[in-house]
This record gives sequence, C-alpha cells and structure tokens, in this order.
Amino acid sequence: MSSSQQTDHLERTANTFRQEIISPAKVCGITNESATVKRVRLAIANREFTFKAGQWVDFFIPGVPKVGGFSICSSPGLLETEGVLELAVKYNLHPPAHWIHSQCALGSEVAIRVGGEFCFDPQPSDLPLDLVLIAGGVGINPLFSILLHVADLHKTREITGRGLQMGNVKLYYCAKNTGELLFKRNILDLVNSFPGKVTCSFHVTQQSSPICRELQPFITEGRITEKDLASYVSTDQLCYICGPPPMIESMCKQLQSLHLPKERILFEKWW
Repeated sequence: MSSSQQTDHLERTANTFRQEIISPAKVCGITNESATVKRVRLAIANREFTFKAGQWVDFFIPGVPKVGGFSICSSPGLLETEGVLELAVKYNLHPPAHWIHSQCALGSEVAIRVGGEFCFDPQPSDLPLDLVLIAGGVGINPLFSILLHVADLHKTREITGRGLQMGNVKLYYCAKNTGELLFKRNILDLVNSFPGKVTCSFHVTQQSSPICRELQPFITEGRITEKDLASYVSTDQLCYICGPPPMIESMCKQLQSLHLPKERILFEKWW
C-alpha cells in the first residue's frame, strides 16, 4: 500500500487490524531502487516489535502531521536477525512520501506501527502450500516480503532439516518497463538459489529500450493475461495480489475463470 494523494491513510484503514506497539525507529540506509522509488532501511528500537510478511506500517514523522502508510518489503527474518526492516516508497506529493524523497537522511528518527490483515503466516500444523503472487507496480512491496519469507523458510529447512515445509511459489510482476521492476536482481537471485521452488515472470507494458540479456528469459511484453496464469495456476494454490484496483479486479476474474476458489484469492489495493 502507498500513501494516497486523495484520501488519508488513517481514515482508509480505520477498521483494519493494528498492533498496539508504536516503536521508535532510525533510518540506517537509503538507496534508489528505481528512478522514482527510494528503499529505506529502518533500525527498530523496540525488541517486542514484530510483523507478518505482507503487512504495512503506519509511518509517523516528527513535524509532519500526516501519517504515512507503507507496505514492508523485507522479511520477518531480517527483523529477527538484524533488528531492521525495509520500505520502498514511490515519489509523490503526499507529505510522508515527499519527506522520504526530499528530507529523509541517515539518522532520521521516526516511529512505526504495524497493521494490516493481508499477510502470509504459515503455522507448523499447515500442509505445504503452493503460492501464486501477482504484483502491479509498487504493489510488489508486500509480495516481495512474502517471497523473502518463503525463501527464508526454505533455507532453514535445507540447512537444519527442521522447520516449516514450504511449497513452491510463482511471482507474476507487471510494470511499465524494466527500470520500474523493483527488486528484480534480488528476485532473480532467489530464482537461482531455489531452482524450481521459486519462479518468476516479469511483464512490461511500455518498454522502449533494449532488455538486458540477464532479464530476457523472464520478460513478457504486455500485461499479465489469463493465458499466462493458466500455464501455472491450479485450484489448490493460494494467490496473493497487490496493485492498482482495476488490475486486482481483472486478476480476480481471471483466476476465478481458472476455477481458483474465491476464498483462495487474497488481495490488497493501493491507491
């Protein structure tokens, strides 16, 4: 989810689950994920602070009255091992996003609170489940968190022989062009690290420059179609979708046409 230019994040999510903990946090890393998206790394002060893959944060900035709402793009495992989480925020004029792009610096102090019911939180009693992740634009953020969480669980199982047994996961990700495909290098690293268990299909709708050789095997020009989904989707999978509302509505219809039960289609709209 992204801070809206038209409606207030707190109003829009007033009836959505939130944790009670509001933790101080300090900016400990800033990188340009694309020409329009900054990736911010936050050191979390409160050791009781936790989140589930797919959730978002209320983002409180001293001196900025508006509260931001940004999906977490890192894995719960990164918070557990290093005490940090990451956000990837697209530029716009809404005060919290604008602050991140214009004033945020290493050492900046903020506060965050976890919220959201869109998440992947498998339990030891669960059977292995194959996931389908469908992202549009910066809607990749919560799905990248879920993808990283699945990879962490696979890694734990491979190293220790214990822990949750995970199924396979396939990511369909659509953006205007390859420059706007966030985390693409990280995603390809996961594909290479977990062959067969993690796969991806990138889609670009307005590509004007040549596509680099590394990306070419994974790129389809044009939007994600029912035909693309039909090559992988089955009725026993669980699907998470995040992107613009029209895309979500289209994907839900296509998945139901492929006989994926409605209760197995979960989505989060960002504006």
